[in-house]
Amino acid sequence: MTAAAVIVAAGRGTRAGGDMPKQWQMLCGRPVIEHTLRAFHEHPEVTQIVLVLHPDDLDRSGSFDNATVVAGGADRAASVRNGLAATEGTDHVLIHDVARPLVTAQTISSVLTALARSDGAAPALAVTDALWTGVDGVVTGTQDRAGLFRAQTPQGFRRAAILSAHAAHPGGAADDVEVARAFGLDIAIVPGDEDNLKITHPQDFTRAERIMRGRNGH
Repeated sequence: MTAAAVIVAAGRGTRAGGDMPKQWQMLCGRPVIEHTLRAFHEHPEVTQIVLVLHPDDLDRSGSFDNATVVAGGADRAASVRNGLAATEGTDHVLIHDVARPLVTAQTISSVLTALARSDGAAPALAVTDALWTGVDGVVTGTQDRAGLFRAQTPQGFRRAAILSAHAAHPGGAADDVEVARAFGLDIAIVPGDEDNLKITHPQDFTRAERIMRGRNGH
């Protein structure tokens, strides 16, 4: 099975700190965005990569000869739609957050394999910690964790189906799985990876670098 990968890199990521968006900050000597792109470039079933950049970052697009670069929209959903519109020659797409540079070939393959039997598929990890509700720093209750999962990317879909789902969605979805489910698509859950973290806060760079150096034997 082959697929196009849409890498969403149009956000500003202010919670990650630094003097530039997190995708352009360095991780083990390379910008985060380069690590993420390499994971998909090296996967044998990914035949096209579409990189969605913020309009202010389009002057950097010359660094990505192996990707189709498009401008992002007013929000994440609009950016995804712009990316999907640029995919071609494949029946399947993978939508991935640029801030997950540690995604493995195994995770990508698991999503693609599940698309043989489902409209969509995405990696996730079952919630194992106790869940509390709270107000003003005080615990107010406990939430049942049965059946709860922590969603990850890439989230894969049959291309025609997710294009139609995005066209019909009013906006405000947390991710593309929510968009797909609102359209009536069935989404398979495949095993997630604890190392497939999303860089969100400054300390996440330290954790990501530790994981990456461990993989490389340093």
